[in-house]
Amino acid sequence: MQIGFDNNKYFKTQSEHIRERISQFGGKLYLEFGGKLFDDYHASRVLPGFEPDSKITMLCELKDQAEIVVAINAADIEKNKVRGDLGITYDEDLLRLVDAFTSHGLYVGSIVLTRFANQPSAIVYEKKLQSLGLKVYRHYPIPGYPVDIPLIVSEDGYGRNDYIETSRPLVVVTAPGPGSGKMATCLSQLYHENRRGIKAGYAKFETFPVWNLPLNHPVNLAYEAATADLDDINMIDPFHLEAYKETCVNYNRDVEVFPLLNAIFEKIYGTSPYKSPTDMGVNMVGLCISDDEVCKKAARQEIIRRYYDALCEHRKGNADEEPIRRIELLMKKSGIDVSERPVVMAANLNAEKTGAPAAAMEMADGTILTGRTSELLGASSALLLNALKKLAGIQDSIKLISPQIINPIMEMKIDHLGSDNTSLLHLNELLIALAIAGVTDPCAKAAIDQLEHLKGLEVHSSVILSQIDSGVFKKLGVNLTCEPHYESNKLYHK
Repeated sequence: MQIGFDNNKYFKTQSEHIRERISQFGGKLYLEFGGKLFDDYHASRVLPGFEPDSKITMLCELKDQAEIVVAINAADIEKNKVRGDLGITYDEDLLRLVDAFTSHGLYVGSIVLTRFANQPSAIVYEKKLQSLGLKVYRHYPIPGYPVDIPLIVSEDGYGRNDYIETSRPLVVVTAPGPGSGKMATCLSQLYHENRRGIKAGYAKFETFPVWNLPLNHPVNLAYEAATADLDDINMIDPFHLEAYKETCVNYNRDVEVFPLLNAIFEKIYGTSPYKSPTDMGVNMVGLCISDDEVCKKAARQEIIRRYYDALCEHRKGNADEEPIRRIELLMKKSGIDVSERPVVMAANLNAEKTGAPAAAMEMADGTILTGRTSELLGASSALLLNALKKLAGIQDSIKLISPQIINPIMEMKIDHLGSDNTSLLHLNELLIALAIAGVTDPCAKAAIDQLEHLKGLEVHSSVILSQIDSGVFKKLGVNLTCEPHYESNKLYHK
């Protein structure tokens, strides 16, 4: 994989810049952390060389100064809101985040339930968190938020919220997902700190859009494609342009809310520390791009992947057509076509030729491998075996898994676990079978040893894959896209 991003430079530059911002506000900073702290695969795809956990690793550079506050919207608890990428509820994800922070040696100081209105589920959840030894605070809805500034910045606004007790210079406010109230939590704390005579500041960490890249740079367009369902639009920051005569990129929500945010700052401090929404940011990712052309190429591929994701989500009934139209517009504006993704044509041609689902993978050297459906193996399983053989230098004619291993698995699935007689081996079952074969077969063992080399490779399937198969590809680090079709015309698909 070609590298376009300097990860080591990022660690150093980003942590130093955050320290500078802490000093700017006299030693206390509330940092709103947008996007994903863990597993940021979008960033690693569009900025090759950026590790998925780069941000949390960078934060560990500051762990002696930092504490974490996790915000969760009480209304999201009440309606069991689910994270689409992980398939777990926000309240479950909060616990996952706390465990992940703790495992990295970071201190989780407290949890705040935002927009708390005595929701029954939120009260039960609050007691659960307290029983786990976590400090929990409540923040309440404010009528007229965010427009009624006099009410917001008053005893009846932020003043009603619990004051979150913090002890370290850097307070990172994060959340399971968007709409959790991170910014409101930070501003409420500024109000309470100011009343106590404590000077504290606010800043925002948001990786995308990258403020110092052009508006139509593919990396920024890839962010628009990734958020096509959220109505996020990249735009030139007009406040920054007016104040500094410099062109910087931000996105519509931050630009739209800045006048109100500025008014809140002025109400709390007397004057605002910022002249533009870009001023509020601390993101240094754009300064760490080492090869712009590599990142442009990677971002164009990401836009195509997001296009196929939108098509499939629409086919599954999880989204309307608007995200598709938005991404198609981005592709047209940038001259991007799906033909730039070679595995698409390879998979579809193979499916047309065989009359059955097919899949294709592009190897690191540009070779395109394909897999077709057989009596025992689905196209994805066949493709995976073909790829592992190539990586391990194993002849195509050699069978890595004996029927003596596959047949008992199939009998177990059909005779005892309720699978129908057309069931094929899923990828997880295939890998377990391969691992068993590897105990006695050197070729199977050599194939298993190549799994780590699949990371970053491109795969396309001529049909929508099962959650199991797509999940295995994701865990292997493979970039998967699918045609927006199911293998059958059934209404229910596992």
